[in-house]
Amino acid sequence: MAKRVRVRDLTSEELAEVKRLAHARTEPARMVERAKMVWLSHAGQGVTAIGQELGVDAVTVRARLKRFNQLGLAGLDDAPRPGRPPTYTAAEVGEVIAAALRDPQELGLPFGSWTLDRLEAYLNEQQGIAIKRSRIGEILLAEGLRWRKEETWFGQRVDPQFAEKRGPSRRSSKHPLPGV
Repeated sequence: MAKRVRVRDLTSEELAEVKRLAHARTEPARMVERAKMVWLSHAGQGVTAIGQELGVDAVTVRARLKRFNQLGLAGLDDAPRPGRPPTYTAAEVGEVIAAALRDPQELGLPFGSWTLDRLEAYLNEQQGIAIKRSRIGEILLAEGLRWRKEETWFGQRVDPQFAEKRGPSRRSSKHPLPGV
């Protein structure tokens, strides 16, 4: 038989925060549900009743109450979970970003701008970072970098003296005749 679990006595700060979270409408749903478990236990409800009211298993309620009893308000947060270790080190990611921000001609390369294919070839061959073009794109987007789009005829010109070099514009059609 499972041991009876109840929430420990709460400090006034914990009580105020748990009450706020249990009745919140803008906090994450998980946090609100966990706070409700603590709040209902503090109000005297048993584990089974709390589970039925919130629609969760009694084992989940016991685990959450035990975690809160051990960690306090920090026990309401998600526990860190193990995941896949990063494929690229922070130094490699930094090198990708730094290379993308450099002018290729400064590096002695025969072109004036980067493409993902050129950046991939440079990083793979000259920097020794085995990285795919799709991952380079993800890294740059995560950093907030985007490829510059080509400017069209209605955008700003790259050459500030373009209008002077072009000369006056010519009309391609004649003025309409005045109405009768």
